[in-house]
Amino acid sequence: MSLYIGSDHAGFEMKTALLEYLKKHGYDCEDKGTFSADSVDYPDYAHAVATAVEAHHGSLGILLCGSANGVCIAANKHQQIRAALCWTPEIAQLARQHNDANIVCIPARFVNTATGILILESFLHGTFEGGRHQSRVDKIACN
Repeated sequence: MSLYIGSDHAGFEMKTALLEYLKKHGYDCEDKGTFSADSVDYPDYAHAVATAVEAHHGSLGILLCGSANGVCIAANKHQQIRAALCWTPEIAQLARQHNDANIVCIPARFVNTATGILILESFLHGTFEGGRHQSRVDKIACN
């Protein structure tokens, strides 16, 4: 599974910790930036991750910013993206199971790194249940 990660300056510290966690657990994850805590515009990184996830079927993305609202809104402008703002592991699990989410958005200013890791684990280990949820997911795209 291909993984892509990105953040703005507010999510940079947690992104760095999540990348270390992923590497330690054998995941290969492409970092789409930002590469410092200097102020940047979150849509640039949200679009980079969303574009990569769209281009690689079956891949997943991870986005972080202060509230995760900005990156989530930007990523969801892409037709093949289902980005979910997740502040608990249970929400991340449901986003995968019921919504077939392919990008998790973590609010770095509102959860600590340990919780961020739990959210990430739930997202990565979750699977889409299909069934009654499939017809709902099929109605999401506007094209």
